[in-house]
Amino acid sequence: MKIALASPYDFATHGGVNQHIAHLKTEFERLGHRVVVIAPLSESNLDVDRPDFHGFGGVLPVSANGSVARISFSLNLRRRIKHLMEREQFDIVHCHEPLMPALPLVVLNYSRAVNIGTFHAYAESNLGYFYARPVLHRFFDRLDGLVAVSEPARAFASQYFEGNWRIIPNGVDTSAFSHPTETLPELMDGRPNILFIGRFEEGRKGFKYLLKAIPWVKEIFPDIRLIVIGRGSPAKYTSRIERYGIEDNVLFAGPVADEVRLRYMAGSLLLVAPSTHGESQGVVLLEAMAGGLPVIGGDIPGYSSILSHGREGLLVPTRSEHSIALAIVRLLSDESLRTQMSAWGRTRAEQHSWPKVAAQLLEYYTDECDRKSFEDRRESRRAHLRIVLKRARGA
Repeated sequence: MKIALASPYDFATHGGVNQHIAHLKTEFERLGHRVVVIAPLSESNLDVDRPDFHGFGGVLPVSANGSVARISFSLNLRRRIKHLMEREQFDIVHCHEPLMPALPLVVLNYSRAVNIGTFHAYAESNLGYFYARPVLHRFFDRLDGLVAVSEPARAFASQYFEGNWRIIPNGVDTSAFSHPTETLPELMDGRPNILFIGRFEEGRKGFKYLLKAIPWVKEIFPDIRLIVIGRGSPAKYTSRIERYGIEDNVLFAGPVADEVRLRYMAGSLLLVAPSTHGESQGVVLLEAMAGGLPVIGGDIPGYSSILSHGREGLLVPTRSEHSIALAIVRLLSDESLRTQMSAWGRTRAEQHSWPKVAAQLLEYYTDECDRKSFEDRRESRRAHLRIVLKRARGA
């Protein structure tokens, strides 16, 4: 098949949707399919000058769901995408977050392929969807297949757009954890290390509640070390950390390469993801499980869809530093429980491996191609019958 994967988000910026697309591309190509990526691109010096990537400028930051989305409003978007669609004649056009402005909407407008849309986001409500629904329905109706990455993501989108949805989850690169990873030397000092991975400045990630929990954990484990991986400004938390008296207990590692992140994970005992809202599934949880780390997560729909409390980890009430602290102490105190959760987590992550996710999508593509072909043939027969009847009445 000839497949187009379209993203609304700047491909020069690290993000879950773009990672999702990159992994799908790898898996589809491994199986012999031709895959093209269409996405906004803010940096012209990236190594994407290839026939299988089409980048569009005019990228602007826009607030969305407690985060910042970098999307394209290129002036030549319509013309270039129209020519691209006419030239390539894709079999499948798969738009991720298909109703986000502006690139996916333009792609759908000019696509004559079987159109699939994957909805990644989750929120309690969306004023954009609510007020723009009459306009967006024009584009939504061009989707032949509807995918949500989790049941919460489906429930969110279906508030505004009804249809026959298929749940096909986010994937995780389990192969990255198939071989032992060497721990970073600076972590091999006997201190209990716990991890936070994510954009810690975003309020919805719940990082401030984790910081509030550390002094309580320190009462039981004085040498506790919280390793923070991700983008953000540590200086914004300096006064808070000094006030809590945990200067020696928090290490900001910053954004790190994938292989370095694996080494931090290898030297840690568990991962804490105290998000308060806005998570449709939580790829970071799946990565931790694949790496054998028990997970403490905020008890929100997106996390509870993949993490069973007491099995792969613990779910705690949101915005509760005391609950976070109790969960950390419980797991640090019970090596046997951590070992059991590690095994369950690896099993759970394997169910989300990228080869399995890609296989589900390819099966869905085939089903939708067959369905659309059948409907096209049926409509052709109906059109032919209408012509015959019209001629008969005129005879």
